Amino acid sequence: MNLITRIQDLLRKPFFTDRRTLFGLWLLLPIVAALMKITKHNNYLIFRGVFWHTLQGTSLYAEYPDEYFDTNHYGPFFSLVIAPFAVMPEWVGLLFWLIALSMFLYVAIRKLPVSWGFQVAILWFCAHEQLTALFMSQYNIAITAGIVLTFVCIHRERDFWAAFFIMLGTFVKLYGIVGLAFFFFSKHKGRFVLSLLFWAAVMFVAPMVLSNPEYVLSQYAGWYESLTAKNAENLFAGGQNISLLGMVRKISGCVAYSDLWLIIPGMVLFALPYLRLILSSRYGGFRGLGYSSDVPIAFRLTTMASVLMFTVLFSTGSESSTYIIAFVGVALWFWAAPWKRNRWDIALMVFAFLLSSMSPSDLFPAYLRKEWVQPYALKALPVAIIWIQLIYEMCTRDYTDGRKLEDV
Repeated sequence: MNLITRIQDLLRKPFFTDRRTLFGLWLLLPIVAALMKITKHNNYLIFRGVFWHTLQGTSLYAEYPDEYFDTNHYGPFFSLVIAPFAVMPEWVGLLFWLIALSMFLYVAIRKLPVSWGFQVAILWFCAHEQLTALFMSQYNIAITAGIVLTFVCIHRERDFWAAFFIMLGTFVKLYGIVGLAFFFFSKHKGRFVLSLLFWAAVMFVAPMVLSNPEYVLSQYAGWYESLTAKNAENLFAGGQNISLLGMVRKISGCVAYSDLWLIIPGMVLFALPYLRLILSSRYGGFRGLGYSSDVPIAFRLTTMASVLMFTVLFSTGSESSTYIIAFVGVALWFWAAPWKRNRWDIALMVFAFLLSSMSPSDLFPAYLRKEWVQPYALKALPVAIIWIQLIYEMCTRDYTDGRKLEDV
């Protein structure tokens, strides 16, 4: 019996598959993170400050060295998202903020139209990466949940709420816009577009309830300037640009080229699988542009996997804690395939867990982390390999046959 088989047998034991165990684990993770960050939670102080600075009518993107270091890069709408936690005592707000983030993603995964066993695999595989994101109090957890729930809502023909989650992610951190990749799976595209416009209007004006229109409009301009400056700073920053873009730039040491040389080919690769929706009769043919019922659930799930990984790999704003987004994608890639994964695939999963997930922890050799992984953004390497393989599989493999994934 090999090691993989032993691990699989262990994880099939009732304790590890019990719903109470998984719920307890994902509730315990934010509590552990909050306890570890009682005296050091700078990111949460920045988030909390967005609410109070909105009330005070001061800039959301200025430096406030007496309150925290670094600056805010989230949109004005975030002032309403963080408000319930900002009004609490500082450490209590931090605790409930982390619990809310963890439960948001837990619920999103539980809503996926797959079996409980599939959900168990995702929850266990992503638990360590979730803890990494919680240590940084990162909203990336909510971005992940929003993308997953966008997919779920479109799958269940609840386009109005799918549009809500897209706009929520967009008006907080822009990443949510990638949910538009599921547009072709919607059966009600007109309703979907109208819902997007509705929620965009609501979220654009919503922060004005805490301030006034002139102030909020000026902060949207400040947000654009903040993101532009941040993108320039990220190119060679040690803890930033942990992406495919950053890995290539840091390994090559080259400054004089545009990231578009990588982003445009990446977008072409990302778009290639959509040709199956248009050209293949087994995937709905031209009807794939209007209906989603003919598109295999496994293909749709792996499309979401591609979206989640692409979002991280091609963003200069990717940090170590951003990889909770990509890691849910990695899990979907592995377990959604309607064929048996081979040894190479298993090796890739182990490689991703060890290098991408474990490298920021104290369990990973410090020398390798400091001399190789961090300077060259190697955390992106396993995810990049998996994403490229995923694109190849989506273009060549048969997703119409094999095991049924939906929990009916």
